[in-house]
Amino acid sequence: MIVVTGATGKVGGELVRLLAAAGEQVTAVSRRPAPLPEGVRHSAGDLGEPAGLKAAFDGADALFLLVAGQEPQAVLEAAAAGGVRRVVLLSSQGAGTRPEAYGHPVAFEEAVRGSGLEWTILRPGGFDSNALAWAEPIRAHRTAAAPFGDVALPTVDPGDIAEVAAVVLREGGHAGRTYTLTGPQAVSPRERAAAIGAALGEEVRFVEQSREEAREQMLRVMPEPVVEGTLAILGTPTVEEQQVSPDVERILGRVPRAFADWAARNVAAFR
Repeated sequence: MIVVTGATGKVGGELVRLLAAAGEQVTAVSRRPAPLPEGVRHSAGDLGEPAGLKAAFDGADALFLLVAGQEPQAVLEAAAAGGVRRVVLLSSQGAGTRPEAYGHPVAFEEAVRGSGLEWTILRPGGFDSNALAWAEPIRAHRTAAAPFGDVALPTVDPGDIAEVAAVVLREGGHAGRTYTLTGPQAVSPRERAAAIGAALGEEVRFVEQSREEAREQMLRVMPEPVVEGTLAILGTPTVEEQQVSPDVERILGRVPRAFADWAARNVAAFR
């Protein structure tokens, strides 16, 4: 059995669907129930409360783990006690490129490596789905705002992350590996807005924010160290952060999906 935490999220929800379609026995863990594929068991749980996860882990042999809560060691101990022998952690590229700003995923990576379990770490860059933050202004007045309008990064489709996770959870040969997951090319915020416009068949006007404007907006939903680290990546990315990783193609046997593909599949959110 495979336990998927964050089972209602962009990656977790798709991962549950893929695993169920492949015939795997799946337990979906989330704080609140949501529609699930037939045969998938739901277990209410919160990674911030590891003691409450015992029932979810009972009889499991693999775990897809999010960076959430503050006690990764306790979560992993509960998983091992339930029978889990393989863990796939969804971390962040920033844990490798800017560990001082991404202490939370770094702590989870360290706990996973020291857990005694067979482990694989996935480090995606920015998600294509972060563009959903533009959904309301694009619907209202066909406008998208972001800082650093012409700085390009190879953001990744959450669906590709889920497909990679499904392969790593089900197949051997990935133990002790850390994979960086990106899209097929670097795309700037201005270019992402244009791609959404193309999917809509209408122009989307791009408005470049100042760094301070973006910082103020991001602080409403993110801790300050993560905001500063994110703005650094968006504005002054390292060479590594701008590079396209070969890992998605190596694992899936196909090139990652482009941002334009994501925009076309999700265009209804912007109408």
